[in-house]
Amino acid sequence: MRVLEHLGETRLELGPAHDAPAEGPWRLARDEDGIAWLVLDRGDGSTNAIGRDVLEGLDRALEDLEADPPTALAIRSAKPAGFAAGADIRELKTMTGEEEIAQLLAGGLRVLDRLEAQDYPTVAVIHGHALGAGLELALACDHRIFVGNAHAGLPEVKLGLHPGLGGTVRLPALIDPVEAMTMMLTGKPAYASKARRLGLADAVTEERHVRAAVQAAAKGQLEKNGRGWTERAKASYPGRTLAAQQMRSKTEQKAPKEHYPAPHALIDLWLKAGDDPKEMQKGETASFVRLLGSDTARNLMRVFELREGLKKAAKGAQDVRHVHVVGAGEMGGDIAAWCALKGFRVTLFDIAPEGIAPVVPRAAEVCKRAHLGGAETRDALDRLIPDPDAHGVPHADLVIEAAPETEEIKRDIYATLEPRMKEGALLASNTSSLSLATLADGLDRPDRFGGLHFFNPVDRMELVEVVQHDRSSDATGERLAAFAAALDRLPAPVADSPGFLVNRALTPYLMETLLLLGEGAEKEALDREAEGFGMPVGPVELADRVGLDICLSVADSLKHDVDRPMAEIPGWFREKVEKGDLGQKSGTGFYEWSDGAPQKGNRAGDAPQEALDRMILPMLDACVECLRRCVARDEDEIDAAMIFGTGFAPFRGGPMAYLRHRGVKDARASLERLAEAHGPRFTPDDGWSGLD
Repeated sequence: MRVLEHLGETRLELGPAHDAPAEGPWRLARDEDGIAWLVLDRGDGSTNAIGRDVLEGLDRALEDLEADPPTALAIRSAKPAGFAAGADIRELKTMTGEEEIAQLLAGGLRVLDRLEAQDYPTVAVIHGHALGAGLELALACDHRIFVGNAHAGLPEVKLGLHPGLGGTVRLPALIDPVEAMTMMLTGKPAYASKARRLGLADAVTEERHVRAAVQAAAKGQLEKNGRGWTERAKASYPGRTLAAQQMRSKTEQKAPKEHYPAPHALIDLWLKAGDDPKEMQKGETASFVRLLGSDTARNLMRVFELREGLKKAAKGAQDVRHVHVVGAGEMGGDIAAWCALKGFRVTLFDIAPEGIAPVVPRAAEVCKRAHLGGAETRDALDRLIPDPDAHGVPHADLVIEAAPETEEIKRDIYATLEPRMKEGALLASNTSSLSLATLADGLDRPDRFGGLHFFNPVDRMELVEVVQHDRSSDATGERLAAFAAALDRLPAPVADSPGFLVNRALTPYLMETLLLLGEGAEKEALDREAEGFGMPVGPVELADRVGLDICLSVADSLKHDVDRPMAEIPGWFREKVEKGDLGQKSGTGFYEWSDGAPQKGNRAGDAPQEALDRMILPMLDACVECLRRCVARDEDEIDAAMIFGTGFAPFRGGPMAYLRHRGVKDARASLERLAEAHGPRFTPDDGWSGLD
């Protein structure tokens, strides 16, 4: 057998007849060294998920290999994206009874235990990602070889769960137990260099050297980083007790037990049975079964499905290779940097050429946060080309305008750009609130003009609103969505409406917060109230992070364009912006900022009794309005956009899911009471009548 090894394109040429492929999603063959290669290729998608069929197929393959043991077994993926993305969420959601769930887990654990018990060396070859159940499968192997900048993690907490196929046992037994717990509690993956340092990876190599690395593993030549006495001390009960206290404190701050029970259940489990693998495994299964039936897990699994739904919006062909960005400010520079990081050739223009230079070191920081190695960073920076004379315009497949939020400036830019753009090229604006239909006036090809509204910071915010106006073609919307997906962003198709979706819904939330501040409410108390509800940061801190000038600009724009009563923008707020107190970017806003963090006081005051409803219900009302006006196609798209664009409490499933859970009648009645007390800005939108 010959193994053709190209990253993400593993192809096996089968040898003699007895080397037939295993049934199901696995293919099995042996090479001339007697090494068996078992390749996972499940379904038609770009990534593998671990479902019942994968585990049953692995079980059959192991049975065949036990009858005729190989020199070694190498397990890898034929999918371009990586090894495996985790458990099949669709299967988990179909399970209704605790007994059925427990039986599935028991069957999966039996298969992984069988893999771990093989007498010959077993090696997981990981390119791309190995996440959740994918990593749990790899942990049952003797060795793990990472290819390139592969990464691995156990992110089940993001689904309201913790590992359920032995991860809570095998990972702490393999590496520093505190590091293992940190990975499971945060859901953050370890990239290749860190994985090697931790002992999670036994080797890191390039694709062309994979076979040699597997041969070394077969011969016992891969050195493992075993746990030393320090790690063993951390695993002892006294060590676990001290570590668990610290973990509980940090976890409660970021994921309160009331809303996110899974990480707290994991800490309790580790403290109780961390030195007894059998008890730990028994506790893992029982805890997983309980958590799977929780509201938090159901909502977070729905969030996962919402993410997949946004990805499916990118159904068009991706034909963009060269991107030209106009505007090297914070947004334009970061958009250019992210495009270059994701493999696009980027030319960056600014009317003030000196403004381009600072983008390069910022781009290097973006690469660092994305865990790119030195060579990858150099390649990305080489693709980011300063273009003070705009030579890139005639060659670009897509031109993104990220100029100041002024209609006249943008239309002047388009008048200069469009005559120089090549046939078929797209023009997109990053405007956050201006009407695309108005901006399109004067264009010769308005059908090729649309919106790509990125959120700040570009490298961390996953959502991109893909905006179509009344004259943009469906093909333009599809091409822009496909481009956003190629940037590893989530494209949310929205209509050209004031504030689009996210800013339309977020602005009433922020404006009502300003009114509460003007009435004397403490900013820290309002932030605590919203964070207690489940928002990642409170509205006051959020306004500082967005930029108070941006908040004011969007609010002014909406006040003129929206035909419904809105909160008055306080004069003191305008004065604050005019004075230059713009939030994080100026160092002073509502809070003083230091090292990227707001300096909050320890005031113990409570927020006013109605504060939470006054902040949250106007946001819900705006979402109902957007649904009525078809800004988004359905409630799922609204929930997805608000979760991934604003961080709206994920465990609640999004604003529309929260509204349904709270009750439409209750939420509407609460708005009507607020309207009686505080004015017509709380009057429910006409769309509420269609929700009953």
